Amino acid sequence: MSEQPAGTGSGLLARHIGFLEALREAGLSVSLAEGLDAVSAASVLGWESRELFRTGYAATLVKRQSQRPTFEALFDLYFPRLLGDGVDAGDWEDEHGLRDSADALAEFRERLAAALAGAAEGTDPGPEDGELDGGSGQEPSALLDLAVEAVARFGEMPGRSPGQSGWSAYTTLRRVTPQDLVARIVTALQARGRSEEEAERGAARRIGAFSRLVEEDARRRIAAQRDPADIARLTVRPTVDRLEFTSARRADLEEMRRQLYPLSRRLAARLTKERHAQRRGTLDFRRTVRASMSTGGVPLTTHHRPKRPHRTELVVLCDVSGSVANFAQFTLMLVFALREQFTKVRAFTFVDDVHEVTDAFRPGADPGEVMAQLAARAAHASRFGRTNYGQAFARFAELHSDALGPKASLLILGDARSNYSDLGEDALRGLAQAARQGWWLNPEHRRNWGTGDSAAQVYGEIVPMFECRNLSQLGEFVHDLV
Repeated sequence: MSEQPAGTGSGLLARHIGFLEALREAGLSVSLAEGLDAVSAASVLGWESRELFRTGYAATLVKRQSQRPTFEALFDLYFPRLLGDGVDAGDWEDEHGLRDSADALAEFRERLAAALAGAAEGTDPGPEDGELDGGSGQEPSALLDLAVEAVARFGEMPGRSPGQSGWSAYTTLRRVTPQDLVARIVTALQARGRSEEEAERGAARRIGAFSRLVEEDARRRIAAQRDPADIARLTVRPTVDRLEFTSARRADLEEMRRQLYPLSRRLAARLTKERHAQRRGTLDFRRTVRASMSTGGVPLTTHHRPKRPHRTELVVLCDVSGSVANFAQFTLMLVFALREQFTKVRAFTFVDDVHEVTDAFRPGADPGEVMAQLAARAAHASRFGRTNYGQAFARFAELHSDALGPKASLLILGDARSNYSDLGEDALRGLAQAARQGWWLNPEHRRNWGTGDSAAQVYGEIVPMFECRNLSQLGEFVHDLV
């Protein structure tokens, strides 16, 4: 199946500008100079090879590896591999002129099973390699072609008027049901020397890769009929640092976990540099005047009073109920990664009861193990199984009031949704007054504060509340905090 070259002239310029805007909206910081660099790279590399064109754009526009999946998804929308079906529509029709029938589906699934079981045969990657890594531009062309055919034959959705139709990856995958082919793929991989566990992982990766290709092709077809910017806004997931904690999938959580320590190192370096630049205190007028006597009264050198170092204690109180558990764990991890910025850090989790988890953050602990420990300890933070902020604040004041004092700052993490129970404003007010200062991070969008059982507006009047929905906002807040 041949690839369609990108357009030329003003159409390509408009497509380039739209692509850059979509990247920025998805969270990639692309400057005007970088956009011009991409154009220069494309003009040097030429337009004959789409993959070379993609590589040049990626080299000039992508700064971190975590941004690459978002770049790939948007690139495929704005610079698609092909237009339409890529073949004569009649190639997929039976003698009755039908693309989708029981016999056609059975025949297609046979070809798909063979392709998945024999993918990369002869150059089969190791069991832990990035096998058929969707979005890398390196998938076998047979699978790409099968994904295109699957959407064309089994994913079309009739439109509201004649001549209009839509495309659905969900409908395609529900008709094809590639997950039903796992047993055949596992058997084929075992016959090639894989263990059962390796074969099962390999089969899952291959089916996942095919499913991603189907999703990408459905997006491509829809983008050809509508504005790609609208499709990108609705279907392309933002970069991991802009991805909301509450909507993250398991794979996203793993990527977020990998980003925590690089983020903490960047923050620590940034804070050290800023403190170094601001280490001088106020002007020491007497010493400056005295030193100026040796230069005829001209103060060539100024002298400053030394700044007194000031680091506070930090007490973190986290809601670990199901709706915000991921957010609380990531915030705890980042705060503890920067614990050298504080005199002392103590952490407590709650649902309706309070449990201290400071000891889980031992030096050198693996982030995955810490998160697993926090998840296991969530049960200790619940007596009745329902989030109750008022009860949790009262229990904290009763059991751990010694944690707060004039040197301690209080950081509360949670969505402020208390299931219409007693809010415990007086207990929270007492905690805020006992601390030197306090902040509340809420993972919900600000527009949802005060809706339903949210008490965000009530609590925000007692403790300053900030929106914190992703790693980017979390990093900025922690920077300002320390």
